[in-house]
Amino acid sequence: MPSLKEIKGRIASVGGTLKITSAMKLVASAKLHKAQAAIEGALPYQRQLEGIMRMAVGGTTQHPLCTPHGERKAVALIAIASNTSLCGGYNANVLRHTMAALEQYRREGLRVTVYAIGRKLDQALVKWARSQDGWLTPVRDYVEKGDKPAYADAADLALSLADDYAAGRIDGAELIYMHFKSMASQALTHETLLPLPLQSDAGSGEEERAHIMEPSREALLEALVPDSLAMKMYAVMLDAQAAEHAARTVAMQTATDNANELLDELQIQYNKGRQAAITAELLDIVGGSMQ
Repeated sequence: MPSLKEIKGRIASVGGTLKITSAMKLVASAKLHKAQAAIEGALPYQRQLEGIMRMAVGGTTQHPLCTPHGERKAVALIAIASNTSLCGGYNANVLRHTMAALEQYRREGLRVTVYAIGRKLDQALVKWARSQDGWLTPVRDYVEKGDKPAYADAADLALSLADDYAAGRIDGAELIYMHFKSMASQALTHETLLPLPLQSDAGSGEEERAHIMEPSREALLEALVPDSLAMKMYAVMLDAQAAEHAARTVAMQTATDNANELLDELQIQYNKGRQAAITAELLDIVGGSMQ
């Protein structure tokens, strides 16, 4: 059985850890509320923009970023994780799904360019890419951009991908990230970014003629599609950031609860040891007085 001094030292150590996890939970919770506010501010604009674009898509109108290429030979994969740890299985889940997707691409014979957002993911992918004989091309220009998402960074990445797609350097772009559903639930999401999935809300005949577009449907799409692509990328980055803070809040809450339970157990153990020591001293005194 450990001595009272050792137990007291463990109590102090667990108490210090408890203060850290409690503080980290409060910080993560505050950041989560801020991220949620940012998403709530961005989503109405994104949805309205996509609604206008679906209205504009119709008839024989096509846009290069909305038109699938014939055969896929090269793809871009944008994977979003965290710059830091202590967020439960958040980074591990994204990394595991990213690696599975890359293995699938390799079996299909596709060339892959990976855009890693988040240091934890970047470190693992760079290490793995060294063993792939140049098959995998990691782009590290956006590694640090996920910590504080900015529209300018999201637009820069989205428009770079759009240029590559329009020029035929890639035949598609896909996203892997954690979608924020609630404080206790973050869903791993794998979805297509390019070609931009748009379906027309307008039909034929009277429905299509109900909208007057100036200067033309093609010019409207030419202006709106890049903006919609950039806004989609920005919304995904905000969504992933909210999921990260939610995962960290839950992880720190769990760590705090565990520390409290351990602290209670140590305190009971300390009290029992202290009571046993007092009892032993009393027995010694009583035994000495009877001699």
